Parts: sequence; C-alpha cells; structure tokens
Amino acid sequence: MHTILGAGGVIGKLLLHELVRKGIPVRLVGRHASVTGGAREALAVDLSYRKGTIDAVSGSSVVYLLAGLKYELPVWKDLWPKIMANTIEACTKAKAKLIFFDNVYMYGRVNGAMTEETPFAPCSKKGEIRARIAQHLLDEVKAGNLTALIARAADFYGPDAHTGVANIMIFDKFAKGAKASLLVNDTTHHSYTFTPDAAKALLLLAGDERSWNQTWHLPTAPDPPTGRQFVELTARAFGVPPKYSILQPWMLRMAGLFDGTVREIPEMLYQNETEYLFDSSRFRKVFSFEPTTYAQGITLTVGSYRK
Repeated sequence: MHTILGAGGVIGKLLLHELVRKGIPVRLVGRHASVTGGAREALAVDLSYRKGTIDAVSGSSVVYLLAGLKYELPVWKDLWPKIMANTIEACTKAKAKLIFFDNVYMYGRVNGAMTEETPFAPCSKKGEIRARIAQHLLDEVKAGNLTALIARAADFYGPDAHTGVANIMIFDKFAKGAKASLLVNDTTHHSYTFTPDAAKALLLLAGDERSWNQTWHLPTAPDPPTGRQFVELTARAFGVPPKYSILQPWMLRMAGLFDGTVREIPEMLYQNETEYLFDSSRFRKVFSFEPTTYAQGITLTVGSYRK
C-alpha cells in the first residue's frame, strides 16, 4: 500500500493517477479525503494529530508527504514541526519508507544554480521552518531510524496547478482576459517544475532502491526563461497580447494590509530579485528522464484552461 499524506493538491492527484496506472494500491489521506480516481482507501485525518497520523500510515510500504498549509507564518510555525514529527514516528512504527516533497526555501539566496549539495542558508522565516523540518528528517535517516528521501521541486506550474504562482499570476489572468503580473522585475531567469513531471519522478524514486536516504531535485527543464519570456510564451499559446504589469514590493505591502496571504509574499521576493536557477541534472542523468520543455509545458497548461 502506498499512502499519500496531503492528497488534495495537484501533485497528489497526479501521483494517484501514476500509481493507479501501475496497479499499485493507494490510500489517500487529508482533511477532506475521499475515495476517488481509483484509490483503494481514503481517510479524513488532520496530520497535526499524532494518533491520527500513525493510524493513517499503518500498513503502508511507501508514504508520500505532500501536505500544503495555509500560506501564513504562524500556521507554518505551529503545524509544520508537528506534521513532520508525526509523519516520521508513523513511518518508523509502520516500517514504511518516506518521500518528502519539498521546496527550495531552505537554500535562501543562492549565487548560481541550486543543486542537491547547496547548503541550507535560509534568509526568510518560512525558509527557517523548512530548513528545520528537512534537517529533522535527514537526522533521522542518518541515525538509521528511517528510510526516506527528500524530493525537491522549484516553483511549479501545470494543468490544474491552482496554487502555483505562475498559474495564479499569468495563466489565470490571460484565461480571464486580464493582464498578467510579475513580481519585482521581468528580466531574471526563473526555473519552474512542470507538475506532471514531478509526479512521474516521485513514482520513479519510490521504485528504485538507489534513490533512498538522499535528496533529489525533481526533473525541471534547463535554461529557464525570463519573466518576460514566460509571459510571451503563455500569451502566444492563448492567442492574446503579452500584456503584463510588474508588482513592486511597496504594492504588495499595501495589498497585504487587506490580505493575509499577500502579506506573506514580501519576505520571499528575493527569489525574484535575482536569478532562480534549479539544477536537476543528477536526476535526469540517473533516470534518463528528459523534463518537459517550457514551450511544451505552457502549451499543455493553456490547453487545460480551454477544456
């Protein structure tokens, strides 16, 4: 049994499809989980509760921690350490292998490309939290208490990726006939992971004994476009003019007075102020996996908006 913790997001849904396609029984776990898409079981569980998490993982051979939390610092401070501790304990008791789907916040501002060897140097409060929970997992692996791996992705985009920044600020806007938006500037190159590639990669990692007890960067197309180029590719696929505005920090601070989620964005703007380059060449080489190009991924994503 493979169990997906935090099954309601786009990665969880895509991973479910890949697992079912391979004939692997799947249990879905989330606050509002229900049997869907060929899953064998579904459990409605709050992962911040220890016993519920332990029960949800019982009988699993592989567990995927894909949980997403409301994008507010107090929520992250309270819940992420609990969720990681509960998941580690549950997997240890069940003797299940754990795959943690992670982001790059713990790296902080990086001069050059981010690789699996990039040290943790967070420059944001959220980055500090992500560094803490990732290190907790790595320490358990090093101590021999758990078989696990970290699967790290860049910012993502793709069909139905409703929480992806590119989807929200570019695809959604063009689909509604509005101008797109970019953060801070339009001249820096920014890597994006295509969500279907990420889901396929998680399944490859789960099925290969070489992958465990280490960190992997999930397959992401090299040579990322600038913000302007990404907008132009997307506009061309929609068949609309490439109109966009650039949101400056002061605009976000003003908007944050009325919106809690927007209030959290300014501390993360360093990711848009300089080059954001995500290197997944190790995964591509080991698994002979060629990521979806930006032109292909954008075309597929736009196609999903037209359905």
